[in-house]
Amino acid sequence: MFDRTAGSYVIELLKEWNVDHLYGMPGDSINEFMEELRKEQAIRFIQIRHEETGALAAAAYAKLTGRIGVCMSIAGPGAVHLQNGLYDAKKDKVPVLAIVGQVESTKVGTDNFQELKLESMFEDAAVYNRRVQAADQLPDMLNQAIRTAYAENGPAVLIVSDDLFSVKIKRDEPLSSSVYAVPKIRPADEDIAAAVKLIDAAKKPVVLAGKGAKGAVEDLLAFVEKIKAPLIASFPSKGTIPDGHPHNIGHLGQLGTKPAEEAMQEADLVILAGTAYPYRQFLPKDAPAIHIDIDPKVIGKFYPATVGIASELKPALFALIGAVQPKDADFLEKYKGKREKWDTQLQEDMEKESEVMQPQHVLAEVQQILDPDAVVSLDVGSVTIWTARYLKLAKQQFVLSAWLATMGCGLPGAIAAKIAYPDKQVIALTGDGGFSMGMQDFVTAVKYNLPMTIVVFNNQKIQLIEHEQQNKGNPATNVEIANIDFAAFAAACGGVGYTARNRADLRNALEMAKQSSKPVVIDAYVEDISPLE
Repeated sequence: MFDRTAGSYVIELLKEWNVDHLYGMPGDSINEFMEELRKEQAIRFIQIRHEETGALAAAAYAKLTGRIGVCMSIAGPGAVHLQNGLYDAKKDKVPVLAIVGQVESTKVGTDNFQELKLESMFEDAAVYNRRVQAADQLPDMLNQAIRTAYAENGPAVLIVSDDLFSVKIKRDEPLSSSVYAVPKIRPADEDIAAAVKLIDAAKKPVVLAGKGAKGAVEDLLAFVEKIKAPLIASFPSKGTIPDGHPHNIGHLGQLGTKPAEEAMQEADLVILAGTAYPYRQFLPKDAPAIHIDIDPKVIGKFYPATVGIASELKPALFALIGAVQPKDADFLEKYKGKREKWDTQLQEDMEKESEVMQPQHVLAEVQQILDPDAVVSLDVGSVTIWTARYLKLAKQQFVLSAWLATMGCGLPGAIAAKIAYPDKQVIALTGDGGFSMGMQDFVTAVKYNLPMTIVVFNNQKIQLIEHEQQNKGNPATNVEIANIDFAAFAAACGGVGYTARNRADLRNALEMAKQSSKPVVIDAYVEDISPLE
């Protein structure tokens, strides 16, 4: 009996896949799906003001939780707006589902109002990209879209003409299921044996670990402790790998520490653990390398691996720990000492007084009020470098746009964090350039009562670009941005705003924000100094 709409099956299947919210904006080519959502209380619809915010939030939710993030849009302009967030999910390898409306099924291909060739537009961004042709395909195609997003760690796009959601279909029994079987990938014995030979022969091994260490941190730390190796954490792994561990000598590269750079150049063996670190200029010229990654496609991609181990990191490290011989600690102690000196200099930077508040002062004050289980959402720009250098994370969670590095990701990340973890402290760190790219969605945080603290590093310019222009020998041009009273903006949106021009103001604002039941913007005026000088 034809008594259920295709859209109602979509809702049922989303619940089976443990989807409890999605981000979107109502519109004319998803109105029938909106009607199905209206009837369903178990899936929370988060109305954003710009579809890019929704897609970036969906990607951030997946990065934080490992669960699929879901966003939706109308055809045409709404679909175009999704692209940035979907590319962010693709580059950072996390599962996202985008349900994208299309013009009526009988009008597809007629150049109707707001019609675009959506399949072509999403082809590069998506790991799954299909248009539903008939209503009875919708449940099975939804299952396959979500399954593919999980299997390939990327965005799946399902394009649906709105009229198909309202078509009644008959399904006497399921033809597919909402089940994803997670593969267990274990290392080959011969690869472990080859790696052990290299490790036992090395005098100066260095481990560079990435976000693949999530779920394997204890094994990673046990491994570096056994072979007495300095540990370098890729920036996306910040918060996963504790900054304060005695083997951790910092990040590598433009965002990194001098000790990490020097140790890597002196290394006689590089062990890449759960990272596809791409910046070759910071890696040794000719040291042998062991590369461990769950994805065989990235092993040896950016650095010539001597031994590749295609495996989840945890079982690979477990096997290595049991097989390698302990080493002496001379090389490690040398770089622990260098890291201690580096940290002493950073501490002096944070403690020194200046007439105008400096970015490192802001981070020193944020550090003081940061909860042990807080979530930090970081935007892109000079604030990224300041944070990499001065903010220390232990077990806090951390989210950013790593590979795409899109400005404007800080606020969507904070929204996703507060939805994922409503009882945790959420802090977004953003520049004035990054925040002003998508600040309209601060009203989304207000509307859905998502208490969070957004700290805006306000220097009235796009500072990192200024530095890059000057570094090329060019005069800085068009980097100044009009000053906005972000505190007044926050109040106008129904939130709370504070202006901080010195450390005392900032300290008070952060304490007040921590107690606030509303979202807060702290407009922190900082001296115009570059972190790269």
